[in-house]
Amino acid sequence: MEYRRLGSSGLTVPALSFGTGTFGGVGRLSAWGSTDATEARRLVDICLDAGVSMFDSANVYSAGESERVLGQAIKGRRDKVLVSTKGSFRFGDRPNDVGSSRQHLLAAIDGSLERLGTDYIDLFQLHAFDAFMPPEEVLATLDGLVRAGKIRYIGVSNFSGWHLMKSLAVADRYGYPRYVANQTYYSLIGRDYEWELMPLGLDQGIGAVVWSPLGWGRLTGKIRRDQPRPAVSRLPATAEMGPPVPDEHVYRVVDAIDEVARETGKSVSQIALNWLLQRPTVATLIIGARNEAQLRENLGAIGWSLTRDQVARLDAASKVTLPYPYWHQRATFTDRNPPPV
Repeated sequence: MEYRRLGSSGLTVPALSFGTGTFGGVGRLSAWGSTDATEARRLVDICLDAGVSMFDSANVYSAGESERVLGQAIKGRRDKVLVSTKGSFRFGDRPNDVGSSRQHLLAAIDGSLERLGTDYIDLFQLHAFDAFMPPEEVLATLDGLVRAGKIRYIGVSNFSGWHLMKSLAVADRYGYPRYVANQTYYSLIGRDYEWELMPLGLDQGIGAVVWSPLGWGRLTGKIRRDQPRPAVSRLPATAEMGPPVPDEHVYRVVDAIDEVARETGKSVSQIALNWLLQRPTVATLIIGARNEAQLRENLGAIGWSLTRDQVARLDAASKVTLPYPYWHQRATFTDRNPPPV
């Protein structure tokens, strides 16, 4: 396993992390999987044997059951793993059971700690931006949790660039801990991260913790031109939660991946993951798996690299028109005005 520094922090993380969205199987996330504690422990065994030592969850995954199952799976070996989880989405019916207020964050952290069976979280990320909360309140609360030893590092997820930059400015102004991770959607069929968040990450030392690196299941090799969609997939049941992608764009990217697959002997998913591992700011990719076979397949993305020519062809196939002002910046860049990454 390759290990990377998480942003500008002192924390080292594996290039692949394991996502536990398949644990628990409650509610609409049951479409992702319903792994119980016994099977979860087996998957954790395989991960640790391969050097995958970071496990990501969220309090809303399966209404807390994902964290509970993860806690059971790592019991007795907490010192061997990094635990990453998230909070801020609604978790209850009361008015304060949502957002990033002091009230909700304190309750969310205590709930996650109880379900995970631990007394600290290695990386806690705000799952979404809360427009009602001043960043001063949010960061002061997180600062207190860090000082109390309940959290070691902090990050965000699903923030816009200005959301994140404003928060970093507040952290610097008051001496609060800085966000060091951005858990972000990024894939060969979803490269929006490159427009603003990647340059911000390079400038501010924010590491990308990539979720859905296989494009919401579209880059597993099961979706191709002129073929029926797979009967078992997360895509039909949770499509409204995922990023929209025109079918023709998916097919064009998969065609290019298939070409590289024939050259390398690797699978579609392994190539899609390896491409991401060569991108700037990427610290770790969160891989998920319903079972041992899927996990071992994804682990095959490590230990080799695509050639420059292969990367260039995948870049070209996945290229889309940038939104303004990024297309203008790219067209008019100079030494003093570099283009978007």
